[in-house]
Amino acid sequence: MSRIARFLTSMIFIRFMTILVSISIFVITLESVAFIGDILALNPSPVQALLRYALFRSPAVLAVFLPMSMLLALLLTITELTYRNEMTAIFAAGISPLRIIIMLLPLAVFVGGFHFILLDRLIPAVTPTLKIWGIGDYAKNKVNVDSKDPIWIRSGADIMRVSKVSQDGKQLEDVIIFRRSDDGRLKEQIYADSATQEDGRWRLQKVVVYYNGTQVPNRLDSLIYDGKMQAAGANRSSDPEDMTLGELDSFIVNQGYGLRPVYVYQTNWHKRLTAFVISLLMIMLCVPMAARFRRGGGLGYLFVVGVALGFLFFISDGISTTMGELGIVAPWLAAWAPILIFTTIGLSFVARTERA
Repeated sequence: MSRIARFLTSMIFIRFMTILVSISIFVITLESVAFIGDILALNPSPVQALLRYALFRSPAVLAVFLPMSMLLALLLTITELTYRNEMTAIFAAGISPLRIIIMLLPLAVFVGGFHFILLDRLIPAVTPTLKIWGIGDYAKNKVNVDSKDPIWIRSGADIMRVSKVSQDGKQLEDVIIFRRSDDGRLKEQIYADSATQEDGRWRLQKVVVYYNGTQVPNRLDSLIYDGKMQAAGANRSSDPEDMTLGELDSFIVNQGYGLRPVYVYQTNWHKRLTAFVISLLMIMLCVPMAARFRRGGGLGYLFVVGVALGFLFFISDGISTTMGELGIVAPWLAAWAPILIFTTIGLSFVARTERA
């Protein structure tokens, strides 16, 4: 059985890598042609500029097409083995679809771990540079990377505007706090040259307080502000998809630092963990179909059904994630519902083949 496991794993892995690398090269080549002027401006050497852009774009492209590549690799392998009646021989040897899935678990773990590393380590590492370059889809975010852009933080009814934040998020410069009532009416404005976080509170320096009405402004050397505001520091320009799990944890604990609703970061936190199991899900959907077409008939139908199931999962996964980021459903449900639904479908396929 170990020989069959190695045989199947090697076939799927070779096709998986071939499809993934080919699609990624094709996509990056198209991007390079479309944005050739901006790319060549990165380096006096055209070759170095193109290679550097391809290197920095590779993690995101690989992560996007990895699940699809796994699906296609599985379908191609099953179709080829079924056409040569090798799947029939495997089933005749007493190896059920469930045992084949178990054989492929090491491959699923490896691909899932690689997918997670792409999403949680490599993409967050290269995204800041891509945003600075401002090429293609990153052009719209280029201005957000500039440290001169103001930062808006919200806590309850109060809103804070900050011009500059230290790397650890505990030192602020050029601070304006708009204190509002529960119904949104402005009560007072607090201007401060700087602010320092001490024991969960902000100590404002060189303060001027303007009140709503005709009251004379109040000037103070320092003032303690008790609002539960936390600055995002160097990560304020990051999108949730471009953060590590640790950074997402920080944004969740601090209620999104007032930049976005906390459920946006919670949804992406749960979504990050699903990278470990998507490859296994593709295996669970594809392998049982081999038993249905073990005689070699209807291979085109097998391939079409497999692709349809895969794309239905990707579409439902995208819709569910969007609903979580909009706060329509619970973050954990938005991330895991498609996985649970299609896992149930895969298990039903396995149960049917086991009874047969």
